[in-house]
Amino acid sequence: MQAIILAAGMGKRLGELTCNNTKCMIKVNGMTLIERMLGQLDRLHLNRIIIVTGYKGPELKDFISTLDISTPVEYVTNSIYDRTNNIYSLFLAKDRMVEDDTILLESDLIFEDRILDILLGNSCPNIALVARFENWMAGTVVTLDENSNIARFIDARHFSFKKTDSYYKTVNIYKFSKDFSATHYVPFLEAYCTAIGNNEYYEQVLSVISRIDRSSLKALPLENGESWYEIDDIQDLDIAESIFTDDRLNAISSRYGGYWRYPKVADFCYLVNPYFPSKRMRSEIKSNFDSLISHYPSGRRVNNLIAARNFMIRPSYITVGNGASELIKSLMENIIHGKTGFVFPTFEEYPNRMAAEQAVTYVPENPDFSYTADDLMEYFSDKGISTLMLVNPDNPSGNFIPKEDILRLCVWAGESGIRLVVDESFVDFSIGFPSNTLIDNDILSQYPHLAVMKSISKSYGVAGLRLGILASSDTELISAVNRDLSIWNINSFAEFYMQISGKYEKEYAKACAKFIRERERFRTGLDGISFLRAIPSQANYFLCEVLPPYTSKSLTEKLISGYGILVKDCSAKKGFSGRNYIRIAVRNKKDNNRLIETLEKLQ
Repeated sequence: MQAIILAAGMGKRLGELTCNNTKCMIKVNGMTLIERMLGQLDRLHLNRIIIVTGYKGPELKDFISTLDISTPVEYVTNSIYDRTNNIYSLFLAKDRMVEDDTILLESDLIFEDRILDILLGNSCPNIALVARFENWMAGTVVTLDENSNIARFIDARHFSFKKTDSYYKTVNIYKFSKDFSATHYVPFLEAYCTAIGNNEYYEQVLSVISRIDRSSLKALPLENGESWYEIDDIQDLDIAESIFTDDRLNAISSRYGGYWRYPKVADFCYLVNPYFPSKRMRSEIKSNFDSLISHYPSGRRVNNLIAARNFMIRPSYITVGNGASELIKSLMENIIHGKTGFVFPTFEEYPNRMAAEQAVTYVPENPDFSYTADDLMEYFSDKGISTLMLVNPDNPSGNFIPKEDILRLCVWAGESGIRLVVDESFVDFSIGFPSNTLIDNDILSQYPHLAVMKSISKSYGVAGLRLGILASSDTELISAVNRDLSIWNINSFAEFYMQISGKYEKEYAKACAKFIRERERFRTGLDGISFLRAIPSQANYFLCEVLPPYTSKSLTEKLISGYGILVKDCSAKKGFSGRNYIRIAVRNKKDNNRLIETLEKLQ
């Protein structure tokens, strides 16, 4: 067995990273792609490794000569690498292909060791490694028949997004027997290059072969979470570094989202409603895609009007943000002045937006981090604060102060000359949710010192749309925030969502009720885990104390590295003082069962 590595390309899409290096000299977490790949091949005790070089070929050879590789390495030079594609690089190595069974690899790949073990452990002589198509993938895809033969190679012209469930992406690692190379691949390769030219791709030859003799090339799907990545640009490099690292937890969580690029990761960290929007609502949004993507959204005044209609309050009482985060930034940096009271641990976007010396913090002195309105009034009554920030239900504790007690807090705040800001982003997950909101004309009018923040992303399950609202009868506050925002601060999809949401109010109420039932079922499962103590919650997450033999750090790392499950380690957050707590989002029944089953294995 031998290996052939195609490494002649220029890697232009990597920009300045390949100005002086070929693509396989790019480093992922400190190690070059070629060094990693040669090390993986070297342990297989191959007869030889053949590398087709081109761009920066001499520099590549010099580098490889410094590596401790016991397998003989030979080189083939593509001197016209700048005018050809990989079909010509493989053509130059065709005589060597017929001399031995071959593993064919592209040099811009990074993959875990067991992928080569899977390839060589399969008895089929001619194999293309493939993986289920995911929406972030690009390049050659194939379809398979019932016998795992490659039925068809799909090029860009024939690719259909409606058929992606049937597609597999080629991993660009192949195994060919020398007989297959002699009788099939090399003859077709020679004919193809003669007839079509050298500026093509070697997969096109495989496409021809699969149409003529389907059974000659089998597909071997990677279906057990094997890690691999093809690095074409700087974003690919960034993602590869987050996958192939010893600190995967930090590498992924520090991205703050975008987890659709990690389809194998189950996200129990970010907080959304798993049961909304409904299929019907999604379909309506999809049906208007062409119109929405090609038109400007309305200006801020119109969108504020739509939000006022949806929440049935006066237009002068409300403003819409590109997510609650935009409104928080404006409120905390430009509107809120003087000492501000916070309950820690909390959603730190609020205190992080102001000077540390202005923050007056209250940390409940109990292991559940629970507190009441009376606790807040007693603690902050003599602290000289001008604003009190309250997340209700709280994040990450899930602590909930009932509405009647919040109204008592409003009275106290008014009498004390304190502005009360209540973030009720999770209130629709609380028991009795239809009546728990403070976004009400009468309440807002009665308490002009009250401001209510709400993230639409969380309870309505549309995190990607980036929607939030701020409501207050303090029209000067609302006007000040409006002046701070751009005229088009939300996009057309977000506007359309607000425009049609009224039609789905009953479906939303059912989704929230369904969620509350699932949360209670999930809580029962968590209660059965010996090393967790789940704290009662009225939000869409549980704060859990982690008990021996685990720490919050060791458990979160074990879940992501061993099982692809991401939860929030809270130990470093302010208020926890390093104590071992994690936050677990409540997802749908299937996902929740997966987590419980995984935790049971760790007992």
